[in-house]
Amino acid sequence: MSVPQSLLAILDQGPCYGYQLRAEHDRRTGADQPLNVGQIYRTLERLERDGLVVRGEPDAQGHIYWSITPAGSASVAEWFGSPVPRARAGREDVAAKVALAASLPGVDVDGVVSAQRRSTTAELARVRQEAAAAAEDGALPRSLVLAARREALEAELRWLDHAGEVLAQHPDHVLAVALATQRPRRGRPPRP
Repeated sequence: MSVPQSLLAILDQGPCYGYQLRAEHDRRTGADQPLNVGQIYRTLERLERDGLVVRGEPDAQGHIYWSITPAGSASVAEWFGSPVPRARAGREDVAAKVALAASLPGVDVDGVVSAQRRSTTAELARVRQEAAAAAEDGALPRSLVLAARREALEAELRWLDHAGEVLAQHPDHVLAVALATQRPRRGRPPRP
């Protein structure tokens, strides 16, 4: 998720100081790990430089409240109105690792798939437990994030099953690819 945009979205609800933004971000996004306070202040300074927020004077406790500008509010509206960009096809880490293993002679690709399956299954069990606890606590933002994570892990397991089936059809690893003899040209590769 875009940290700058999420901070702007929170500030669109009213002025906040740094630690308050951190707490609101965690509470509203169900974040796995809290944002680093230093990152929040660096982001606020960049947003200020870009004219999206303004810094207020310190209050009696020394808190500096940040407020969103009209340009910042417009940026939030545009962000919420736009879909989240997806990673380009073929760039998923698990799929790329399995494909690489399948293309290299001498690599135990079945072992690679099995190890990933065990790891994904364990992570799925952990996420399901955490989701149940979040549901009991009534933590809706966290529940939504965990549901998305659960769905992604379940999809990864289905893909690993599919990869295992495809690889089983090639027991001698006929997918193994030798190094190319033609040397690549220097410079940027052509765009796909």
